[in-house]
Amino acid sequence: MDNITHSVTLDASKCKGCINCIKKCPTEAIRVRNGKAVIISDHCIDCGECIRACPHHAKKAISDPLSLMDNYKYKVALPAPSLYGQFQSIRDVNIILTALLDVGFDDVFEVALAAQSISDYTKDILPETRDLLSGPVISSACPVIVKLISVRYPGILDNVLKVITPVELAAIAARSKVIRDTGFKPDEIGVFFISPCPSKITASKYRIGYNESVIDGVFSMSEMFVKLHPAIEKTEPKNLATAGVRGIKWAFSGGEGSAINESLFIAVDGIDNVIRVLDEIENDKLKNVRFVELNACPGGCVGGCLSVENPFVARARIQRIGMEFIEDKDNASIDSDLYSTDVLNWQFVPEYNSTLRIDADRSIALRKLADIENLLETLPGIDCGSCGAPSCNALAEDIVNGSALEADCVFRLRERMSELFRDMSVLQDYMSPPFRDSNEIL
Repeated sequence: MDNITHSVTLDASKCKGCINCIKKCPTEAIRVRNGKAVIISDHCIDCGECIRACPHHAKKAISDPLSLMDNYKYKVALPAPSLYGQFQSIRDVNIILTALLDVGFDDVFEVALAAQSISDYTKDILPETRDLLSGPVISSACPVIVKLISVRYPGILDNVLKVITPVELAAIAARSKVIRDTGFKPDEIGVFFISPCPSKITASKYRIGYNESVIDGVFSMSEMFVKLHPAIEKTEPKNLATAGVRGIKWAFSGGEGSAINESLFIAVDGIDNVIRVLDEIENDKLKNVRFVELNACPGGCVGGCLSVENPFVARARIQRIGMEFIEDKDNASIDSDLYSTDVLNWQFVPEYNSTLRIDADRSIALRKLADIENLLETLPGIDCGSCGAPSCNALAEDIVNGSALEADCVFRLRERMSELFRDMSVLQDYMSPPFRDSNEIL
């Protein structure tokens, strides 16, 4: 992850130095130093948990400005399925899609349609893929999950489905369709994704398993909501919807698994729950499960920190929208002439991210590990966070790596202060030999 610019950033002027964020980060990527939080870039996976946890709104997600559209002659919107659950009393997806045209886009291409194509492809390759593994196949749809596995669970990287995400397929197909239908050149076409989370913003620029970025920009769903809301109230809907319930339900946890019609699957959402399941997969405890759908955000993509609506309300709205769709759209898919089958597969498998290794030199790493274990025995082990690190283990690693001191632990500092007070008490009564009573014993 070297040289990656993350979507999740810190506004130091708003940071109060509290420790809410460090306790929530799943990769221990945050420290509090000099009264301000510091994000360790190499450890960050853009999950957005710190954004949710920060009571002072010091963490935020950076998306592309809407003015980026001005750089292109033909502009295509890629709405995430979770966008459909953000608006009250909207049962017709066509209203939202038409409003996107009203706010400046020339065309829309539903990510939900690409999700249906990905579902069909996954269903076809799942039996053969599953036979090659000792554990379940893990969905690659959520960039946070892929990054988390590459950082903390390298032993199960092979279990990750080697298939691109629906938004990537939608971008590829949308650009091909515009070129075919309009004659615009590729560099004249801007393809923009409306994202519910920061991880997809980062992933659009720094690809996972794919060499080239196929998306020209990513807009925050909350920012786009502000533009769409007034447009929706006065729009005259056009018949633009192409996806069915099967693709739209990818917006919430369980949607992907049900879309591939797999009975032996589990759907898990929320980063803490995801970590528990990954621990079990790593320990070979889920052998009988064929497919695992993991979403870092609570409730799935509807719970993304860039969305507007409560995830439970958004899910209910999407399910209500689903009732309005006819069944034949569930079988719709992207025309095969808009992409090749090879496009669906990753071009390479991400390697184990070594940023969490103690040291590249094995002998040095073993020595540091021994030092860390020795330090841990002297630390309280209560993971209070008062030192500015998320855990005693993290503080021990920081001390061994030279970025923290033992005195940063308030308990160790108190012990040291007590020792100093005792020494000073003894020194206060000390008399030099020429003035000391011969019967006096120090």
